[in-house]
Amino acid sequence: MAPEPMIHIDSVDWDDPTAVALRNAMVAEMQLRYADRLATRPPAPGAALAAQTVAYTGVAYAAGRLPVGHAALRWLGDDLELKRMYVVPSHRGRGVSAGLLAAVEQAARRLGAGRIVLQTGDRQPDAERVYARTGYTRIPIFPPYEALTHSRCFQKVLVGAGVRVP
Repeated sequence: MAPEPMIHIDSVDWDDPTAVALRNAMVAEMQLRYADRLATRPPAPGAALAAQTVAYTGVAYAAGRLPVGHAALRWLGDDLELKRMYVVPSHRGRGVSAGLLAAVEQAARRLGAGRIVLQTGDRQPDAERVYARTGYTRIPIFPPYEALTHSRCFQKVLVGAGVRVP
């Protein structure tokens, strides 16, 4: 696919209706992808995301105002954790994820975080490739995901991070 000519990332509230709709689409896709595991195990720890822990939410738009992606950051100790990274299927491979990652990294630096951590699943190899391509490195599974043995965890140490603003 050709790169998306213009992606715009807006910082929005966690409960912004467009952000909620994109997260719901992500949940529906993940429920299909991991249906067998979800049928035999309770919801993943850390899956519930309290709004008050969210430090940043970004929505990607293409072609003016077509919502095509979502990413959020929440505080996890002194680190920021990337949560709910999602690109709609029709816009994958067009640079949306790179735009979202640049936006969350800029937000993380502004918030003073020294690194971003994330957890994804073993059935998301495209996501793993995106993270590796943008400078994230594999790390051991971190809390609260230890029970999810199929997790793939990554980090990116941020150069030029300031002082944390809680």
